[in-house]
Amino acid sequence: MMKLKILNMKEFLKVVDTCTGAVNVVYSDGRKVNINKDYEAQGHLWDTYLDNKKCAKISLDIANPKDYFSIVSYYAGDC
Repeated sequence: MMKLKILNMKEFLKVVDTCTGAVNVVYSDGRKVNINKDYEAQGHLWDTYLDNKKCAKISLDIANPKDYFSIVSYYAGDC
């Protein structure tokens, strides 16, 4: 699991949508929601992002190592 602070939701979701496996957001109550190409779930992330003045702190659970490294590479380059 990784914790991220998303400052550019549009670009973050572009990377998520290129992943081949599940990219699960882990909520504080323990539930997991796969946001990979799930535009309704992504809409909820957008709401959180905009409500928090274009910042979203999220925890992700990513099973596929290639997907994990894609997101880490994006995150490292975006900071």
